[in-house]
Amino acid sequence: MYRIRISRPRALAVPAVLLAVAMGATACGGHDSKSSGSDNGKGGAGKPGSASSASQISVTPGNSKSGVDPASPVKVTLADGTLGSVTVTAAGKSADGVTPVEVTGALDAAKHTWTSNRTMTPGTGYTVKATGTDSSGKPTQATSTFTTLTLTAAKVNGVTPTPLNNAVVGVGLPVSLQFDKPVTNKAAVEKALSITTTPAVKGSWGWVRTETGYDRVDWRPDEYWKPNTKITLTAKLSGIDTGDGRYLRRDVNDTFSVGPSRISYVDLKAHTMRVTENGATVKTFKISGGKPSFPTWNGQMVVISKQSTIRMTSSSVGIATSKDSSDFYDKDVHWAVNITLSGTFTHAAPWNAAKMGVENASHGCIGMNTDDAKWFFDRAVRGDLVITSGSTRATVDKGNGYGDWNLTADQWHALSALA
Repeated sequence: MYRIRISRPRALAVPAVLLAVAMGATACGGHDSKSSGSDNGKGGAGKPGSASSASQISVTPGNSKSGVDPASPVKVTLADGTLGSVTVTAAGKSADGVTPVEVTGALDAAKHTWTSNRTMTPGTGYTVKATGTDSSGKPTQATSTFTTLTLTAAKVNGVTPTPLNNAVVGVGLPVSLQFDKPVTNKAAVEKALSITTTPAVKGSWGWVRTETGYDRVDWRPDEYWKPNTKITLTAKLSGIDTGDGRYLRRDVNDTFSVGPSRISYVDLKAHTMRVTENGATVKTFKISGGKPSFPTWNGQMVVISKQSTIRMTSSSVGIATSKDSSDFYDKDVHWAVNITLSGTFTHAAPWNAAKMGVENASHGCIGMNTDDAKWFFDRAVRGDLVITSGSTRATVDKGNGYGDWNLTADQWHALSALA
């Protein structure tokens, strides 16, 4: 039997840092006006403490501009001279309490232009300060301020990353980012993502549509993770327009590691489950899979979560709503390990005890004797693999849980928005 649980992911609150970046050059939007060192709110230029020529530094966005697209670049230019330093500093938290990200950038080869190389936090006031030297060798400087667009609720897109918090996971868990609202600008999102691993691992981002209707991007290695691999996700998402003016508000950064290789092989014809750890078989026990009218999925599935007790109902998966139906069920089930979003679990099924190892009699789940189910439950961690074969049903879809592994490495690479 199986059960669907659909829950709306919440945007994850991930802290970021205040912005104050000193680069080889800086930018600031100043007007060409004579100044003795003060910028009077319109930009200024000059050698501190002495009179100087007007600033020749220009900044985009312009001074005092509001509602600036956080995905637009900051650009500082000194056409007749060379830029020295540029800093872009946020004035405290954003309008909705988010700590702004650090805005970085770089000079061109001629040191005439500095351009930011990442997006900004929405609803945030920024100050750009730039210094340089004009063509006559005199110092010049400018200061400019602007405010990025403050988002309404309809303009916010949220993201839920997996895994988090230095988790130790199984060898099959991809790095995953699921979005609250549709993502039509997938390339812009993917360009902001990076993965580093120790040791180095080859893999790719790929986009899927989940069984529950959300856009998700996963980074999957070409082969299963090796135990003890360390993975770091850096996602510079704050200010990214995911499409139709729906912006992400925060960056995401996390590190996790891979534990032992635990892969379980379910033979639905032989009615057995063989559990391996680091390549060695540690236990084989009898099971009962989905009966012919409700067969279990074929293919490679990944442990999503587990619950010691869960209520399973036939109505939740559209099988039977009436107690008069022979397929009706409504009961508490123990030692449940979830492996698909459509509701496939491994779990204790004492009501099918006589059918273990003999007959497939469930509504799609993998039932076990209670002691075996608890043994497996105690061992299972998110990311462990459960591979089924011998069913009359199709191979589980890539978006039905973490079905990523049912594609070859080449097929997976082709799902990248940058492929």
